[in-house]
Amino acid sequence: MTAGVAAVSPRRAFLAVLGRDMFVTWHEAPIFLAQVILQPLFLLFVFGRILSDLGYTKGGYAQLLFPGIVALTATLTALQSTAFPLAIEFSYTKEIEDRLLAPVPVAWVAVEKVIYATLRALTAAAVMFPVGVFVLGSIPWRSSGAPLVVLTLVLGALNGGALGLTLGTLVPPNRINILFALVLTPLLFTGCSQYPWPSLARLRWFQVVSAANPMTYVSESMRAALVPGVPHIAPWICIVVLAGALVALLAVGVRGFYRRAVD
Repeated sequence: MTAGVAAVSPRRAFLAVLGRDMFVTWHEAPIFLAQVILQPLFLLFVFGRILSDLGYTKGGYAQLLFPGIVALTATLTALQSTAFPLAIEFSYTKEIEDRLLAPVPVAWVAVEKVIYATLRALTAAAVMFPVGVFVLGSIPWRSSGAPLVVLTLVLGALNGGALGLTLGTLVPPNRINILFALVLTPLLFTGCSQYPWPSLARLRWFQVVSAANPMTYVSESMRAALVPGVPHIAPWICIVVLAGALVALLAVGVRGFYRRAVD
């Protein structure tokens, strides 16, 4: 038995755990999609369709809004897919103990959580494209912007997962709901999903606050890829900031995970 366990490489064990998580998600696909699509769908419907049809928004606003909604979907889906399960597994179900028994380093267990959340987030973001066509009738798309879209969504989802790892390991489980009430709303409304960051120049204090939100750079990079005619932060700045934020969040999150796992 010992020899059999020893023969399993950390890489194979890591992929097996990730594959198991994806298998469970596949079998719960309707529930998963309902959880992650409902909020962005209604934001897109109300702000992009209803307000436009009623004349409360200018023509073309829906095209500006759509990239931000996709950015929001990728970031928040990854965050929620990491933080809530971690809080539950470390406190009530103790499922995390089974994962820690796998023949992989502790840090790899944390990274698997982030990658799993990223894959869920990318799936949700991809679904938003046909949803956008259904709700709005058409969506902004440029084939030349596709590489930037993919890179942006991957970095945005990874940042969301790393932030979820940080929150899920640093905050006591009995306070995770309170934390989300205090964190999700500011993330949602300061992430420039509904407006371009440069347009906040006349509200300088709010522009500075928005610049501290990683989701802002996901939204701005998506606009650079899909609606480059709209004023936006330069894509290279967005990519550099997202890469730096990912390294910082992963470092804090993995350290917090290791501390909780050892305790």
